[in-house]
This record gives sequence, C-alpha cells and structure tokens, in this order.
Amino acid sequence: MKVAIYSRGLDFEQENPLLVLLEELARYDATILIFHQLLEQFHLPQHILEKLIPFKVSEDLEEHIDCLISLGGDGTMLDAVTLVRDKNIPILGINFGRLGFLASISKEELTSAVDALVNRTYLVDKRTLIHLDSSEPLFGETPFGLNEFAIHKRDISPMIKVHTYLNGEFLNSYWADGLIVSTATGSTGYNMSCNGPILFPESSSFVITPVAPHNLNVRSIVVPDTNVISFEVEGRADQFICALDARREIVGKTIQLAVRREKFTVSLIRLNENSFLSTLRTKLAWGLDKRN
Repeated sequence: MKVAIYSRGLDFEQENPLLVLLEELARYDATILIFHQLLEQFHLPQHILEKLIPFKVSEDLEEHIDCLISLGGDGTMLDAVTLVRDKNIPILGINFGRLGFLASISKEELTSAVDALVNRTYLVDKRTLIHLDSSEPLFGETPFGLNEFAIHKRDISPMIKVHTYLNGEFLNSYWADGLIVSTATGSTGYNMSCNGPILFPESSSFVITPVAPHNLNVRSIVVPDTNVISFEVEGRADQFICALDARREIVGKTIQLAVRREKFTVSLIRLNENSFLSTLRTKLAWGLDKRN
C-alpha cells in the first residue's frame, strides 16, 4: 500500500495523533509520502523517519498512490484536491479542524480508518468539480474547485451588477455584493451561508446564489451542471474579486468569465457509517431539539 499525507500545518498538540497515524501505517508496511512541511515542523522518531518520503508539489505524486490522507479541516481538503488534480487518487479527510464537513472522520477514528484502507472496506464518492474559463489566465494550473466559484466586490466598494447567461441565453442581472456558483458538494459551504439550498452530492447540478442581493424577489436557482454559465460584470469600481474555493484573484471588470463542469472528478473516501445524511445531522445539528 502506498499512501501520501498532506496538511497545511498542524498545532503542536496534534503531534501525537500524527504519530499514531504514522505508526499504524508503518505497522502495515505502507510506503508513506509526507508533505515536506510536516517533516520540518515536527521532530519525528528516527524509526519513523526512515519510512517517510517527502513531497512538495503535485508532480511528486504518482497516479498509483492508493490514497492521499488530508489532516486538517475542510480548507485542507480543498488544498488536497489541487494536489491530486486529475490523477484519480482518492482523498481521505481526517478532521483536525473545527466543523469538518468534508473531512468528516475524527482523530479518534484514526486506527479504524487505517484498517479500512488496508482492508479496502471503505466507500468512494465521486464528486463533481467546477472549472473556470477566462479571457486572462487565472489560478495557474488549477482553474478548478470542489466547492464553488464566486464573484465578489472589493472591500467597501459599491455593489456590482453581474449579468449572467446559461449557454449564451440571458438568465438575470444580479445587483448584489457578489454571486456564487456552487457545486452540489459546495452547497453546504458559502452557498448555504447565503441561504442557498443544500443539494445531495450526487446531484448533477450547480446552484447560483446571489450574495446580499438588492432585489427582494431574487433567489437561488438550481441548474443542470451541463450548462456553461458566463458572466459580464458592471460596477463603479474598476476591479472585483474572483474566488475558487479558498483561492482569490483580483481582476478588472473587462475580463470575460465562464464556468462549467470539470472534465474529471475527485474521489473522496468515507467510512461506511459516515453517510451524507448522518453528516448533516451531526454537523448541522438537524433533528436535535433542546426540549428533549
């Protein structure tokens, strides 16, 4: 078994869970690739160091890696997606953060998670990505995201006007602070915070949700993810923000933008008991009543 471990950074009190994970993987004679910053941050035992291969960039990851383990919160999972890209390496998220909607496996489940990897008793969910096409190069080699693409005004700038089209046909002009196009996976993120609907991950749809719209009758709309959604932006300011998940770029308002479904998908590993409905109930406290 060949496993890669990624994290954007751990607190020092999380060194022990990291050691537990490494010891469990070593016990099964796994080949372990580890993100170089973790090696620089922690002083790991020599018998563990001897089994580790550092990596820095996506090109260091080979396609026949069985799994990439993400240690952190949902933001770390989004980073992991940009590392895996189209290599079809499944991602297992261990929640070292707070909410952990994507990284839904707790630190207390480390041993059972490794056991599931070794025995292949896990489930794999294929998740759709969103791809950005633009008239100027944006987001380098990773113009895609797992959660959402968003257009947003800068800081204290006045609201912007986003003319939006589906396959070239006019949909609406949104007077708002911004506009979100979310995948089904990302519907529980920024979209939900802006009162957008929650979609099941297997829903082949995008959600278009305005951010603080100036029209009371403007609401979210769910569209098939076979659509190409394009935008023209007006505003008093000369620049606005484009965001893919947690990555942002400032662009001029003359830029041409369009989003579509990415050609490839990403694979997320979950343990059998961690269904989408159980995650909804535990993370969003659905069905809990303080009167009981």
